[in-house]
Amino acid sequence: MKKIAIVLSGCGHKDGSEITETVSTLIALGQNQATATYFGPDKSVPCVEHIEDQPCGERSILSESTRITRSPVLPINELNPDDYDGIVFPGGFGAALHLSSWANEGAKCQVLPDVVRVIQGFHSQSKPIGAMCVAPVLIAKVLGGEDVTITVGSDAETISEIEKTGSHHEICDVTDYITDRANKVVTTPAYMYKNARPEQVFMGISGMIKELVEMA
Repeated sequence: MKKIAIVLSGCGHKDGSEITETVSTLIALGQNQATATYFGPDKSVPCVEHIEDQPCGERSILSESTRITRSPVLPINELNPDDYDGIVFPGGFGAALHLSSWANEGAKCQVLPDVVRVIQGFHSQSKPIGAMCVAPVLIAKVLGGEDVTITVGSDAETISEIEKTGSHHEICDVTDYITDRANKVVTTPAYMYKNARPEQVFMGISGMIKELVEMA
């Protein structure tokens, strides 16, 4: 079975990993006879109360991510690309808040050093990289000099910032995905289409994961 690393950023679409996207990823990996190991930054970050959309203190990314996985989430500094056949970044605003500073700085953002390290590591070994929703901006920022092509759907503001990184963008429907075969990067918009239905999000992620596992 192919071994896939999944990088999470918490629990909840406003301040961590998007739950439907993450669970869709896990189901699709199982359907394609692949196993998942979970990683995230070992730090506490501000959290957002999802009903009132107000700050609610700080929470551990690893602890919050475990709410989704039902199994341990390891510190990302322990993630060695040599040990896995591919890597996936689910979406949720945590990717733009906690894995990078994209939420506030766009194309000028900084990406966490360990996130840079693992993206470059998988890419240098020609192992597939998958990302969904807003998480493809991490790939755009880190691999912008590699002529990489990604998608975040049709969000004009995000597309404009992506193109500033040197990466290419293709508009894509929520139920579909974009494959950059030269760089082994597969991306899908998911909840970048805010009114998308869960089954539409799953359809795009399912196709993306099938492609990624076949590449691995």
